[in-house]
Amino acid sequence: AHISKHFNYPQSAADEGTQGRVQVQFVIDKQGNVTDVKMRGPKGGELLEKEAQRIISKLPKFTPGKQRGKPVRTRMRLPIRFKLG
Repeated sequence: AHISKHFNYPQSAADEGTQGRVQVQFVIDKQGNVTDVKMRGPKGGELLEKEAQRIISKLPKFTPGKQRGKPVRTRMRLPIRFKLG
């Protein structure tokens, strides 16, 4: 829901016909903050990666994962698909 709400297809990427999937990887730390964001998009998809970065930067604070009752860092992967038409 968060991605749909904040999603804006970069106009210049749309004009160039750039589309594809951006794989986003990030860590939710022990406090529930999003850290260590990395992404890999399609060849020539720098504008799509930039938009994915913007969306991820707006994620709300998470409830951290727990292991044996204690908060732990959790690595997440999230594909964001950019498709025209």
